Amino acid sequence: MVPQFTDSFDRRFYYLRLSITDVCNFRCNYCLPDGYKPHGTANKSFLSLDEIRRVTRAFAAAGTEKVRLTGGEPTLRRDFTDIIAAVRENAAIRQLAVTTNGYRLARDVAKWRDAGLTALNVSIDSLDARQFHAITGQDKFHQVMSGIDAAFEAGFSKVKVNTVLMRDVNHRSLDTFLDWIRSRPIQLRFIELMETGDGGALFRKYHISGEVIRDRLLMQGWTQQARARSDGPAQVFRHPDYQGEIGLIMPYEKDFCASCNRLRVSATGKLHLCLFGDGGVSLRDLLQSDDQQTQLQARIAASLHSKKQTHFLHQGNTGVTQNLSFIGG
Repeated sequence: MVPQFTDSFDRRFYYLRLSITDVCNFRCNYCLPDGYKPHGTANKSFLSLDEIRRVTRAFAAAGTEKVRLTGGEPTLRRDFTDIIAAVRENAAIRQLAVTTNGYRLARDVAKWRDAGLTALNVSIDSLDARQFHAITGQDKFHQVMSGIDAAFEAGFSKVKVNTVLMRDVNHRSLDTFLDWIRSRPIQLRFIELMETGDGGALFRKYHISGEVIRDRLLMQGWTQQARARSDGPAQVFRHPDYQGEIGLIMPYEKDFCASCNRLRVSATGKLHLCLFGDGGVSLRDLLQSDDQQTQLQARIAASLHSKKQTHFLHQGNTGVTQNLSFIGG
C-alpha cells in the first residue's frame, strides 16, 4: 500500500485541485481583466486525457479522496465529460467536483452528472445582472442562474456558489445573498480577495476581511460547523431558518495554512505545493506511461518535504501566481 502523502508538518493531503486548462472566456476584473493571454511556457499543451488519468490514479493510490477540476474555465475542454469519467475510474475518489463560471451548466450539467461528477462550484460575484456584467465582462447572468436550476433538476442536492468579496462592490449585499439561499440548498462562499502578481493595485483598493461577514452571521444566530478531513478551507455556517449555508474562505486569517489538506497540479503538469508558492515541480515526464506510477508517487512524496508551513501573503509575496487562472485558484 502506498503511504499517505504527508509533509514535514504532518499535514495529510486528501484533496487534489487539478487544473485542466488555463483558458477562460470571462474577463473578471480581479483575475483576467484584459482577457486570457497564453503563457510563454516551453510546453503549451495541456494535460491529455491519459495524463489526467495517470496523475489522478497516483494521487488516489496515496490517499486522495477528493479531486476538483479547475482552470481557467475547465468546461471549455471539448473532452470535459471524458475527463470526468476518467477520474471516476478511481474508486478511492469519493468526491469529484468542478469549479466553473457556469456558462455551460444549463446545456451540459446532466451529462456531467451521468459521467460521475458529484459536486459543483459556480462563480457568481453579484446577484445584480448589470453588476455581474461589469465584473465578468460577460452578459450571462441569467444563463448562469438557469444553469444552477438545471443542476438541481439533474439531481445535485446542493450547489456551492463562490463570491469574491470586494469592498464597496458586494460586501454590503449580504442580506440579498441571504434572501437568495433562504429556500435554496446553496452554500454561498465568500472568498477574500487575494493579492496576485498582476493584481496589487486592485487588491489594495478592494480587499476587505471576511470578518465583516462572520461577525454579522454570528450576531444573527448562524453557527459554525465542523470540518471534514477532505473539505476545502471554508468556515461553514448554518442557520435553522435557511436551507442554504454560508462559507467563508479567509486566507489572511491567522493559522489559515495549519489545516492545509490540498495539493495542486497545473494544466501543464506541474505540482504546486501552494497556490502562492514559488515555481513548481514538473511531473509530466512521469505521466507518459502507466509503468511510471511508482516513480511519480515518489517524486510527489519527496517534493512535499519542501512545502512551507504557511504562505507569505501577509508580506505581499504572491509567489509565482500572476493571476488565479494560472494554477487554478
